[in-house]
Amino acid sequence: MALSFVISVLDAILTFAVFKVSPMDTIAADIGQQKVLGLRGKITAYVELTKPRIAFLLVLTSAAGFYLGSATGAFSTLLFVHSMLAITLLALGVATLNQVWERDLDPLMKRTATRPLPSSRVTFNEALVFGTIQCLVAEVYLLVAVNALTAVLGMVVIVGYVFVYTPLKTRTSASTAIGALPGALPPLMGWTAAANEISIGAWALFAMQFLWQFPHFLAIAWMYREEYAKAGILMLPVVEPSGRITFRQIVMFAIMLLPVSLAPFFFGISGIIFLVGASILGLWMLWASIQAARSKTNAASRKLLLVSVIYLPLLFILMVADKR
Repeated sequence: MALSFVISVLDAILTFAVFKVSPMDTIAADIGQQKVLGLRGKITAYVELTKPRIAFLLVLTSAAGFYLGSATGAFSTLLFVHSMLAITLLALGVATLNQVWERDLDPLMKRTATRPLPSSRVTFNEALVFGTIQCLVAEVYLLVAVNALTAVLGMVVIVGYVFVYTPLKTRTSASTAIGALPGALPPLMGWTAAANEISIGAWALFAMQFLWQFPHFLAIAWMYREEYAKAGILMLPVVEPSGRITFRQIVMFAIMLLPVSLAPFFFGISGIIFLVGASILGLWMLWASIQAARSKTNAASRKLLLVSVIYLPLLFILMVADKR
């Protein structure tokens, strides 16, 4: 009863205060806009709401953080399972609420126009309740089965990504840097789930993922700058169409990422195999960034995006495989 009451109250607050939807809007969405779907179609729509590919990458870095944060011989399989389930729920819930917030922007961009909300495969109420329940359950799960520190970091992710970063996307190009802060927390959460403390090794993982996001997201922003402009999303390439500052930042953050990515070796977390592998990966990322900056084409940016997507999991896999 208590949990049901909390969900009902939070749903009402988010619906009418935060997301600014009137009662008539929700009635119209529920009655007039939803398409009739079969069970499989409905499940597919809910899965799409959670952006599972992005969630998988985040959970992978969290899992690596947990393993690296575990003291030698003290790895707890049960705690690991609890932590990953909770962090997965959190990632899925945050992605869902992100789409709820951007439901009016997504129809304006070709790449997002077929998402569940703009295509009316899921109603506003359904998506809001679905995302809210996932975040609530994730936070309670972290608090009860993991530890309070990780639960607090989870709340920072929810507030920072959904209620700060997402609305700022239409107000300032600095939103990318702001969003990179909660975006870098998954490996830190994995570490705190295992160690229940934030040490220098945890901050190293945070810094690596924080810096990685700039070449990754700015490449996307350049590729879809025209669509972002139509939707009023003030990504850097929209504000600065020449791309001079955009690609300067891409290269600058790739340069900073290279030495920071080697920190686990110098902090005694991973060994020489990691050092060699991370150096190669970092130089590859830097080379792709420089190539993109030289040409300023969508094709080069797409290559950089592919390199960044391969780079991050390989880097964390190397850390885990060569843990000291």
